[in-house]
Amino acid sequence: MNFELTEEHIAVRDAAREFANTELLPGVIERDEHQKFPTEQVKKMGELGFMGMMVDPKYGGGGMDTVSYVLAMEEISKIDASASVCMSVNNSLVCWGIEKFGSEEQKQKYLTPLATGEKIGAFCLSEPEAGSDATSQQTTAEDKGDHYLLNGTKNWITNGNTASIYLVIAQTDREKGHRGINCLIVEKGMDGFVVGKKEDKLGIRGSDTHSLMFTDVKVPKENRIGEDGFGFKFAMSTLNGGRIGIASQALGIASGAYELALAYSKERKAFGKPISQHQAIQFKLADMATEIEAARLLCLQAAHLKDQKKDFAKASAMAKLYASKVAMDTTVEAVQVHGGYGFVKEYHVERLMRDAKITQIYEGTSEIQKIVISRELLK
Repeated sequence: MNFELTEEHIAVRDAAREFANTELLPGVIERDEHQKFPTEQVKKMGELGFMGMMVDPKYGGGGMDTVSYVLAMEEISKIDASASVCMSVNNSLVCWGIEKFGSEEQKQKYLTPLATGEKIGAFCLSEPEAGSDATSQQTTAEDKGDHYLLNGTKNWITNGNTASIYLVIAQTDREKGHRGINCLIVEKGMDGFVVGKKEDKLGIRGSDTHSLMFTDVKVPKENRIGEDGFGFKFAMSTLNGGRIGIASQALGIASGAYELALAYSKERKAFGKPISQHQAIQFKLADMATEIEAARLLCLQAAHLKDQKKDFAKASAMAKLYASKVAMDTTVEAVQVHGGYGFVKEYHVERLMRDAKITQIYEGTSEIQKIVISRELLK
């Protein structure tokens, strides 16, 4: 076992850290308060190669490994989880899904602009009545020969309004159950496709989360990913990789909160000395640092297995389950270390605490991760 990062990994991590501190940190509080999508910042992320990190260079990507992606996600998420979730969805779900399972024509047409950040992608699985139970798709894709007629509603879609390319999971043959589900590539502007209201959220408020409505949207057959009925398997396979992205986001939120708490504890004085010299605070910092390190190793293990083309389903679920818990626990304690100042927006930790909660919910709740893990254990 070798726990040392390569020079390339360190360079990626440091580049992401510099970008986060110089480009994302200014204005992050205001973007959160006003629910403003980081348009210019995401554009720069694309120019720097952060939106298609693992995509083959022949399609405009960075050709990097998943470990590099985890390192970059952590650094971006320390500062702005709204920007990092946009990066995660584009990398882990949309780009990876098209590159892994799409046709060459689909890759040429859609993957290249996604990998370069010229366009942004969205992954559309959740519905009003189908969240954790992904088999209960009410959105339908009726086979019309040379095209599908798409009808239904999708909920909680990250990049809902800023995306140009949407991967939509829909039911074609209800009698076949999950084997009758397909994934279609839908473009913004197609007749009958309407972006609904923006959600007013607890956290990641800079991320644009919308409902989407499809009414008799005509989607060409060549926009179906894989064979007929492959959609559910596509969604589950893609989410396995997506969990590494969200686990890394949770890790970044936790480590960002910890770093703020550590720095503050050295500055704030109580009873005649810095609070970092009080054992009550020292123990909090020790717990945070230990749990974050454990979460980081789980994330890197899942990334390593994926890079080695080994089964990473259990590892990615474990990483997301644990890292999201660490994010929640660490941010709560970071607020506590800051005392009254932790409750004030300018100190950042209250925002990180609000951002942390969603990591236990989206791309598979913590309860779903336990189902995935136990199934793998009992195979």
